[in-house]
Amino acid sequence: MFFIQNRAGANKGGGGVAGASEAAVDRRERLRKLALETIDLAKDPYILRTHLGTLECRLCLTLHVNEGSYLAHTQGKKHQTNLARRAAKDNKDASLMITAAPNAAAQVKKKVFVKIGRPGYKIIKIREPVSQRMGLLFTVSLPEIKEGERPRRRFMSAFEQRREIPNRAFQYLVLAAEPYETIAFAIPSKEMVDEDEDSESTWEHWDQDEKVYSCQFLFK
Repeated sequence: MFFIQNRAGANKGGGGVAGASEAAVDRRERLRKLALETIDLAKDPYILRTHLGTLECRLCLTLHVNEGSYLAHTQGKKHQTNLARRAAKDNKDASLMITAAPNAAAQVKKKVFVKIGRPGYKIIKIREPVSQRMGLLFTVSLPEIKEGERPRRRFMSAFEQRREIPNRAFQYLVLAAEPYETIAFAIPSKEMVDEDEDSESTWEHWDQDEKVYSCQFLFK
């Protein structure tokens, strides 16, 4: 608590800024404690621990110096607004989902490969210099991909997958390349710039010689 002493030479009302600052600190601490009671960081799909020791919110693309700062952020307006937007998008996707015919899978002869594990990959967060839109660049190394095969990519809503509890805040970038295991990256459930709209910023490329697959996209 901040006290103002009424002594000679003292400026009355000088504690206004300090009072507001302490109120903000107190608010952040209360939000942090509230988050500790409701969020298990070990199971939080939004949190990403960087190699610098900071924490990144993959939903809001914000950086935080420690767990307390991140937890307070999860209770803030920006994070909650993005959660609501993700939920609205997933609800829309679910309503448009078309169930495949039961015998459709039986009509397609499935290729069988011996899986050899997951490929190596790198993810870089980018910002388009003109529009300042944020985006992601994925690079996946596939040196053992089967001859004649080409990596296949698709985006999948949280409600399509069956490995985790559906989370409206995320969608998944799924990449398949036999004989590697299919991998999926959880990315923010935001509307993305279409390749026809900006082919220089949104693209994918398969380097047949180096066996490297790359794709880049921006969020609107």
